[in-house]
Amino acid sequence: MGYDTRCKPTPSATRCGDCDPTVRRLRVVIEHDGRRRIVHPVADDIARVFADAIASDPTRPLLTWYDDATGERTELSGATLANWVAKTGNLLVDDVAAGPGSVAGVLLPPHWQTAAVLLGCWSAGLTVAGTPGPAGAMAGTPGPAGAMAGTPGPAGAMAGTPRPAGAVAGAPGPVDVLFAAADRVGEADAWSAGERYALALAPFAAPLRELPAGWADYVIEVRGHGDHFTPYPGGRELVGVAAERAATLGLTGGDRVLVDAARHPDPVDWLLAPLTVGASVVLCGNLDPTRVESRRSAEKITRPLT
Repeated sequence: MGYDTRCKPTPSATRCGDCDPTVRRLRVVIEHDGRRRIVHPVADDIARVFADAIASDPTRPLLTWYDDATGERTELSGATLANWVAKTGNLLVDDVAAGPGSVAGVLLPPHWQTAAVLLGCWSAGLTVAGTPGPAGAMAGTPGPAGAMAGTPGPAGAMAGTPRPAGAVAGAPGPVDVLFAAADRVGEADAWSAGERYALALAPFAAPLRELPAGWADYVIEVRGHGDHFTPYPGGRELVGVAAERAATLGLTGGDRVLVDAARHPDPVDWLLAPLTVGASVVLCGNLDPTRVESRRSAEKITRPLT
């Protein structure tokens, strides 16, 4: 969708509706290295942002995950990630009876499965709450209408991202559904949850070898759900935050972004900001500094966040 020619770009996200109220888009002027680079139209709800990011070529790599501790490399096209997101949305609606007004607890580090969980929750209209992980990883805590909030972890996990007012805090509390990494299920006692899903976060989306009592295995349960899901609109404030963050990070349309998960654990940085500009992500856990240059070349990286 193009802009009304009367739009006057500014260095921050504004409503194109300032010129034409029928155009429900956010306008972002990207400034990097002291010069303006692009004006990018951004949809004003998370589901639309995700759909726009994959619309031009659903088969292209959208999210590539590396774990240098295990040697894992998992590449997801837009279509593949969308399939996981749809299945997650259906799981939430069908098995949890969740929807707008429901709350999900997410105790997960940056990971491709975390992307599926978060986007699935937002697609189903859920508010997401989370707390920092052991390494300062922030799974993301959207507040009303998807506003992000949270408590910084030991390594400055929130990466300086501004938060809209009225956001849900990251402290444990009652939630309708809880998603947790296998090494964090011990924290679940602090969360009163109707349904609990554990994730092994293993290569090839392998299930847990031993399932904790009272938990379901996310990758087993989600695979039985439908591949199509009609998302609920929402998250306009969060999209605005992500668009501003994209500008701050110097991300532009078509970028391939290398992200050090330890330095940028906030999902605004590693997931939503790239999506708002149509960039693809190479997300690296346990990043080995000696592999950065070769990976930049192999993955055709245009913007490193390391």
